[in-house]
Amino acid sequence: MNLDNFKPHHLCATRADLAGNGELGRYVLLPGSDGRAEELSAYFDDVKVLESPRRHNLYLGTMTVEGQSIDVAAVASGMGCPSLDIIVNELVALGVRRILRVGTAGALHPRVKVGELVVGTGGVRDEHTSSMYAPLEFPALAGLPWILAAQEVLRSNSPGTRVHFGVVHSKDSLFAREFHWGPRAQENRDYMALLSRSGALASEMESSHLFVLGQTWTAELTRKEDLPENHVHTGAVLAIIGDEESFAPAEIAAMTVESAIQFSLATLSRLALSEVQG
Repeated sequence: MNLDNFKPHHLCATRADLAGNGELGRYVLLPGSDGRAEELSAYFDDVKVLESPRRHNLYLGTMTVEGQSIDVAAVASGMGCPSLDIIVNELVALGVRRILRVGTAGALHPRVKVGELVVGTGGVRDEHTSSMYAPLEFPALAGLPWILAAQEVLRSNSPGTRVHFGVVHSKDSLFAREFHWGPRAQENRDYMALLSRSGALASEMESSHLFVLGQTWTAELTRKEDLPENHVHTGAVLAIIGDEESFAPAEIAAMTVESAIQFSLATLSRLALSEVQG
């Protein structure tokens, strides 16, 4: 696979735009919506926006962490794994190696409540996109550096809300699987109950494929040389804004998303400090 002359068709960016942090490339925050990407960029310095006609605008900037300048970016994945597949593949082909999803999810396990956060450690691949890359028996695992960085943040700073670590469920249909609409309602209800009993914490629509892409890209890139810049680490911080019954009120949802943003920024900072040399 030769990426030297790769030209993206959806992101309006070049390899030079996404370079930074030595050989690691920019640390990228990946929300679902452009609005949240713009919100994340409010925490960046020297912001430059590369607009996309499909609203996958790239917000480039820097963050100063303990005196160290970190090159960062934010861009929307869009909704669902097929859209994320396009955006993440283009990011990695342009040199990005560290991607953290900043998303929302519904509570699936009884101990997880609206207003809390979930850090995904693995994903249930109840979607079809990742099966184009690996068989369903292949586990979808988050990048360990993101998990460890999130745990360090939790130990050293109180995020103001409860944070869970565990498996998340990624699906193709919100209304069928989570809200049990349609003629297969009972089958979907039973399936979701089985996942909950098995220990899945939350349900959303992107993380499992993000994790699979991190693993398959790493396998491809490390064929040549096993260097840090050849490892693609992907992670997910999810704001719990509903359950199978309903969405949270707008005010609570907004507060929870803000908690996820702050926790994600702190996690990115912690990981970057451990990797980027001054």
